[in-house]
Amino acid sequence: MMAIAFPIFLLIILVLSEMLILSRTGKEKVDWHDVVFNLNSGHLMLWLFRGLELACYGFIVANFSLNIVSDWPPVWLWLFAILMWDFCFYWLHRLHHKFALLWAVHVVHHQGEHFNLSLAVRNSWYSSLASIPFFIPMALLGVPLPIFITVSVLHYSIQLMNHSALTPRLGFLEYILVTPAHHRIHHVNDRSYSDSNYAGSFAFFDRLFGTYRPDLPETDFAYGVKGNKSSQNPFVASNEPFRNYLQARRAKKQHKKPDFISSGFVVLSGAVILFALVTGYIWLYGYQISQSVTEQVLLFLLLAAGSVALGGISEGRQWAVVSWFVNTWLMLLSFAIYFQWHHPFWMICMGLLALHSTAVMLGWGRCAFVRNEDISL
Repeated sequence: MMAIAFPIFLLIILVLSEMLILSRTGKEKVDWHDVVFNLNSGHLMLWLFRGLELACYGFIVANFSLNIVSDWPPVWLWLFAILMWDFCFYWLHRLHHKFALLWAVHVVHHQGEHFNLSLAVRNSWYSSLASIPFFIPMALLGVPLPIFITVSVLHYSIQLMNHSALTPRLGFLEYILVTPAHHRIHHVNDRSYSDSNYAGSFAFFDRLFGTYRPDLPETDFAYGVKGNKSSQNPFVASNEPFRNYLQARRAKKQHKKPDFISSGFVVLSGAVILFALVTGYIWLYGYQISQSVTEQVLLFLLLAAGSVALGGISEGRQWAVVSWFVNTWLMLLSFAIYFQWHHPFWMICMGLLALHSTAVMLGWGRCAFVRNEDISL
C-alpha cells in the first residue's frame, strides 16, 4: 500500500510546493481554479483505462510476442526498453497532433493556460485508451510487462518535471533530455510552435525527425489553445472535444472536401496487392475449402474492410488512412503469428500491404494530411 501511496503524495507535494513558491515570489501568475481542474481532470477514469492498456499489453506479450528481445542480457533489454518507449511515445504524441480524432483526446492537456507541474497531470479520461496501439510494438518484440510498467513510470516521472515552471536551462543536458525549456515551446498557443518538440524524455528524437524547435516566440505569447475555454467539469472537458469533432466531420461531409490528396500510384499499388489477396481467398475457399471457419470469416472481413479503406484513401478521407494501417497490420499479425500461415504467397502479399499502409501513414506519395481546423490549435 505504501508503495502506491508514496508516489501519489510526492506528486501532490511537488505540485503544491511549486504553486506556493510561484505565488509567494510572483514569478508567474497562479490560477488556482486551473490547478484544481488539473488535479481533478478525471484521473479515476484515466487509470481505469490505464489498467486496460496494461491488460492489453500483457495479453499480447503472452500470446503474440515474437520474443526477439526477451532473452537479451538485462542491461541491453532495459536500455532498449527505455529508448523504445520514448520512440513509441514520440509517434503517439506526433500523431495525436496530426489526426483530429486523436487530437480530441490530447487537446484536454493543451487547454491548460499556465505552464507548471500541475499541467503535467491534466489529461483526458481517454489518454491511456488512445495509447494502446502505439506501445504494441514493444509487446510484439518481447519486452516483458514488468519492465514496460517500470519504464513507463520512469518516463512519466520525467514528463512531470518537464512541466516545471521553476527549472532553468540545464546546459549540455538540453541536447540529450527534454527539459521545461523545450516543452514550454510545445504548449505555446500557436501551431507553428505547438506542432514541434513532441518527444517525452529524449530530445534527440525531435532532431532526428525534424520537429525540434529551440526558442519561444520573441513577441508576447500565451499558453493553451485558441477558441473557447474548456469546462471545469472533467466529464464535459473530456467529452466535449468529441462533440466538436463530430460536428466538424458533418460540416466537412457537406462540403465534400478531401482531407488529403493521394497520388494515383499510392492507391494503385495497394489495390494490386489487395486484389492478389482477394484472388487467393477465392481460390482457397472457392475451390479448396480446407481452413477453419474462423480463419475464413476473419480473412473475408479483413479483405472487405481493406477494400473500404482503400476506397476512402482514393476519396482523400483521413479515417481511411488509419483504418488501412490497422487493417493490414492486423491481417499480417493474425495470420502470420496466430494462425501460422507461412506460405510465401500469403506472407509476401500481407507483408507488402503492411509496409504499404505504413508508408501511407507516414505521408508517402504526396499524401498531405490536414487536421480539421474547426478543433485545431
